[in-house]
Amino acid sequence: MTARSAVPLRDDIDWYVRLVTLVSRVCVSVFTRVRTEGAFDRIPADGPLILAANHCSNADAAILQGWLVPRVGRRIHWLGKKEILQWPILGRLARGVSIHPIDRGARDVEAFRTALRILEEGHVLLIFPEGTRSPTGEMRDGKEGLATLALRGEAMIVPLGIVDSHRLWPKGGPPRWGARVRLVVGAPFRPADVLPPDLDRRSAKAAATDEVMRRIAAL
Repeated sequence: MTARSAVPLRDDIDWYVRLVTLVSRVCVSVFTRVRTEGAFDRIPADGPLILAANHCSNADAAILQGWLVPRVGRRIHWLGKKEILQWPILGRLARGVSIHPIDRGARDVEAFRTALRILEEGHVLLIFPEGTRSPTGEMRDGKEGLATLALRGEAMIVPLGIVDSHRLWPKGGPPRWGARVRLVVGAPFRPADVLPPDLDRRSAKAAATDEVMRRIAAL
């Protein structure tokens, strides 16, 4: 077992996570008002769970931390670019809210194993299936890593739609005042329950990815 995969995983929300959640909420509220809607009451309270959101702003993580963590009631594990965790101070802070490193420029096997372990142990994993931010707010094609995790880990998926956050903090630009942002929660589902039973593994991954992205887009 590698050092990365040996890191203990937690499901509780401790004082530090609560503090980061509060700070995230306050900082975002300085610039905008976030409206929440959708199936918050249907988010599973236990078991392996994947939260899948579109990604078009630096503000997305703060919005999700500030408005989703209190409603989920469980610690959320994140996959973040490894450079963040290599910084002396920011890296320690990021690890405190369960951000796990991923190498976005390569096929990161260890990150996949960590993500799979998070689900196998019954925790919550948040993924941006597009892999990077959209500069215009339009959705990009999803990557198949999420579908692979869901199919192998038998996890429930909750689609999340973040609307107009690119107007709040556009890619490559500073934050702006006045934008209105919505966080919409879709109904949870398991890909295996909605896919045709006779699909081979490769077709199942592609179909599951399309289904996830379709549901996010609908929000």
